[in-house]
Amino acid sequence: MDVRYCPPDPQVGPSVVTIGIFDGFHKGHHAIVQETVRIARERSIPAVALTFEPHPRAVHCPEHQLPMITTLADRLSRLEAAGIDIVVIQKYDLAYAQTTPEAFIRDQLIGQLGAQAIVVGTDVRFGRDNAGDGEFLRNYCQNYGVDVYLLADLVSGSGRRYSSTWIRELLDAGNVRKAAKILGRPHRLRGVVQHGFKRGRELGFPTANLPSDGIGEVPCDGVYAGWLVRMVPDSTATVLLPAVISIGSNPQFNATQRTVEAHVLGRSDLNLYGEDIAIDFVDYVRPMMKMDSVEQLLTQMDDDLRKTAQILGVPVSYRVNPSDVTAG
Repeated sequence: MDVRYCPPDPQVGPSVVTIGIFDGFHKGHHAIVQETVRIARERSIPAVALTFEPHPRAVHCPEHQLPMITTLADRLSRLEAAGIDIVVIQKYDLAYAQTTPEAFIRDQLIGQLGAQAIVVGTDVRFGRDNAGDGEFLRNYCQNYGVDVYLLADLVSGSGRRYSSTWIRELLDAGNVRKAAKILGRPHRLRGVVQHGFKRGRELGFPTANLPSDGIGEVPCDGVYAGWLVRMVPDSTATVLLPAVISIGSNPQFNATQRTVEAHVLGRSDLNLYGEDIAIDFVDYVRPMMKMDSVEQLLTQMDDDLRKTAQILGVPVSYRVNPSDVTAG
């Protein structure tokens, strides 16, 4: 997949274009992208996704920023997997926000991207003050012979629209299993492993530590079952390792910094410092809590390991002897 940035002028086309932030890249996004790719293949021209960085909300309301559900790297990966040929990343700032709906269509979608067809959801909004909508897009594009496809919202069995807002609600509640149903896959965090306080190593529970910022939407504090995902160098392949994941400020040791820590079941030999990894969440295990003693904490950690193995369908493993820990 080709990734281009604007500015400078990406000059793409002819093409079939879709537009969006694609935060979370949930089932609703996937349906729109699938239709974009289908039409592009029928016409034998590239399927193009126009996205924006940073999120417009971060520009217009910096005091009320929310973390992105997925990192830009993961959004690009999902778009590529769905069949998009070219992604154009538009730098979003206050100057760009003044673009009128007419100029956005005429100069960017048609002029820069060479759109012969545009595929969006019926709730699309664009241009200065979000003045442009689906009907405006369709009517204006008729002047240029550009086809516009307005797709209805994709809804769940309960009738609720798939949305990033719904995913955030579920993650805030720790319901990663239901969030996965809306996403169409497990929720993922991605970041570079950093040095922690090494308390886990001392307890026979070595962990890979990620910062809590800039890695995607972090679920509420608690213990989770999931997978630590390692990228195979010079390849698109990955290796999934079963993991118990802890999110919180570690109240047992009166810490205040919120962290994300993943312990790979049965492994004490992994040296992941400085490595770009992902963490996929499968299910919630328990809330974060402070135990009466370290011994009680160790008993609880053993139970976390058993429950995680059961959830993931892998053999049960136990804490390692601290003297055997070579990494983490």
